[in-house]
Amino acid sequence: MTRLPVLIPALLVALAACAPGAPKGINKDTLDEAVGSAIGDPGACVIIRQKASGKTVWRYGSYIACDRALPSCVGQATQTLVDVADAVVKGRPQTISCNSVADGSRGVGWSSGDAGDPAKGLVYAAVVESDRALPGREIKLRIEAAFKKAGL
Repeated sequence: MTRLPVLIPALLVALAACAPGAPKGINKDTLDEAVGSAIGDPGACVIIRQKASGKTVWRYGSYIACDRALPSCVGQATQTLVDVADAVVKGRPQTISCNSVADGSRGVGWSSGDAGDPAKGLVYAAVVESDRALPGREIKLRIEAAFKKAGL
């Protein structure tokens, strides 16, 4: 038991090392701040990937927000942000929103597309799920403006 306090900082450093930084030439703190100001919510997650390789180069949001299976807003299907990111890498962007619970007290908005200048070869996928979730089209407008503000 006495070793546990020593292991916790080491574990936190190891987990932080696993998180992607930022796209090349972009300041991570500037990008984090721009996206946080645009769509900041505990239920928000954004991933930026290289379109050619599919590699994630930046992520905003907690693992809980990023890994949840949520309504796809098409039929009864669910999807994760990884599913949306995989689709946009293959050239299938989406912008959609719907209620995430039957009583309509919570919603989910999805958006994906080019992350900044298409010539840079970066794409994004974003989700917000909460009692005040933005519609997908509003996420798209805000996130793309945030990317521009951050230099993408």
